[in-house]
Amino acid sequence: MKQTPFNDIHVALGAKMAEFAGYNMPISYTGIKDEHEAVRKGIGMFDVSHMGEFILKGENALDLIQRVTSNDAAKLTKGKAQYSCFPNGEGGIVDDLLVYCVEENKVYMLVVNASNIEKDWNWVQKHNTQDVEMHNTSDKTALLAVQGPKAVQAIQKLTDLDIVNLDYYTFVKGTFCGVDNVLISATGYTGSGGVEIYFENEGADHEKIWNAIMEAGEEFGIKPAGLAARDTLRLEMGFALYGNDIDDSTNPIEAGLSWITKFTKDFTDRALLEKVKEEKPSRRLVGFEMIDRGIPRQHYKITDADGNEIGEVTSGTQSPSLNKAIGMGYIKREHAKSGTEVFISVRDKNLKAVTVKVPFYKED
Repeated sequence: MKQTPFNDIHVALGAKMAEFAGYNMPISYTGIKDEHEAVRKGIGMFDVSHMGEFILKGENALDLIQRVTSNDAAKLTKGKAQYSCFPNGEGGIVDDLLVYCVEENKVYMLVVNASNIEKDWNWVQKHNTQDVEMHNTSDKTALLAVQGPKAVQAIQKLTDLDIVNLDYYTFVKGTFCGVDNVLISATGYTGSGGVEIYFENEGADHEKIWNAIMEAGEEFGIKPAGLAARDTLRLEMGFALYGNDIDDSTNPIEAGLSWITKFTKDFTDRALLEKVKEEKPSRRLVGFEMIDRGIPRQHYKITDADGNEIGEVTSGTQSPSLNKAIGMGYIKREHAKSGTEVFISVRDKNLKAVTVKVPFYKED
């Protein structure tokens, strides 16, 4: 099992550790609710160094990205990023990812899910027919997600880079905590603002940066947060998780990702996905809130009032912010309209729920 550079810190802090995507990762420290609330109201810091990073260089780098991703990376200028996905050639999704434009038309960074690093690398490499220079820097890159409404104020203390005025999905590179070549982006997976900080995993830089951030965030009540809180936070926002809500068997149109599927360019599955959009998918990924008491879990069946199966739960939890059970799942199109009464099969009982628009959680 692999370890991130911060493994010893997590253990010293008493984190509950478990295997995730081949890594020994912190699941929680002081408890899910505690960590979740810290992110929603102040600051939480996640070690997400298990994520994968690929650097693509050369005059054909953009062309390669355009062919293998669904979004239009040609719109990216230096210092901007976008959310995208790799269509798999059969209507499904290889992975979802972030595309960073480091140098326009020349240098890009792709950030992929930890469980899909090898699969994604092979997929991009397979389509690299123009000798684009590719580097898998996943094992050399440390990544901290500092999230929450007070995150930017804390991070600004540690650099001369302008963090406070960073627009959503933009980034800067420079010196941070005395460490050079650090990339700080206004991205994250929580819906409460903040930044993600990428830096080379060298020497004791990881410990230096971790401690500096904890100190800078102390006045705002910063807390280290684990993957469990990361999951409840993303689900409250209706953000899809690969392996749950999207995978090789789901297409981006039915998954509500039409907004990152641009038919202004040629890419893998363009014709197929254009047809799906035109004809409308037979099912939709929707959010739902439980009316009856019970927690929805992945693979639970969704039925109509007569007990007919109309879908399946992909993600579910008890929302710490809303104090109610919420979930997402694929439902037949005719039942997917917001406000539709549905039932979730929980331990042989059909519990009442209602479909709702995501995000579930909205900032005041």
